[in-house]
Amino acid sequence: MSARPWVLAEASFAIARQKPWEVAVLPWAATEAHNLHLPYGTDYYESTAVAIEAARKAWEAGARPVVLPTVPFGVNTQQLDIPLTINMSPSTQAVVLADVIESLGSGGVRKLVILNGHGGNDFRQMIREAQATTNLFLCTTSWFRVPGTRDAIERPGDHADETETSLMMYLHPALVRPLEEAGPGQARTWRVDAFREGWAWAPRRWTEVTADTGVGDPSRATVEKGRTCFEAVTSRIAAFLVQIDTMNPDDPYEAGR
Repeated sequence: MSARPWVLAEASFAIARQKPWEVAVLPWAATEAHNLHLPYGTDYYESTAVAIEAARKAWEAGARPVVLPTVPFGVNTQQLDIPLTINMSPSTQAVVLADVIESLGSGGVRKLVILNGHGGNDFRQMIREAQATTNLFLCTTSWFRVPGTRDAIERPGDHADETETSLMMYLHPALVRPLEEAGPGQARTWRVDAFREGWAWAPRRWTEVTADTGVGDPSRATVEKGRTCFEAVTSRIAAFLVQIDTMNPDDPYEAGR
């Protein structure tokens, strides 16, 4: 396989020095249990695949984003009692992100997209702080929250559910255990109304919420659903990358209406 120039880990300096790299994409995942049938690296595999395929589609449309190596560790402070969970606290993430921003800025990149692949990560406040000290345009999106990309999913959940299982069946079928081995993904809900309704928030103590670490029924997952979801989400993110690529960071707003 020849090197894909939009994947930094595969690109040589001969490639890198030829391009005025406008946009860098930083996939950021997590390492954690995903029910009994999916690997600990599920978020890593999904985020990496989404970023690379979206960048490929953006290149086909004339943009030139480059995908950085995926950060494999995310915020898992409420899962540390689960064996081999690896936590990276938000304060550590902020330091790592600051170093990446400084490095990219020194190399001439003008815009950074953090492509989040883990529900426990939240980069918005980090971006607010970092934006005050860098000329890079900073933004973030979570691929699993892209609208309209889970239309084929019958029973969406939020962790190791039908969506993630279908995606992994499509992307890395050899890493998915038979569905009959999966737990049901049943989760306990909050007693407090505001938490259930979503207008108040508190972190969940994961092992008190779910017995198998899943939240959402994976039993109806299929390869075809995974393919449909993957094509939809990468197409939407590719269109976003094309717009970010052409956007002037010094004039990013439309005239008032």
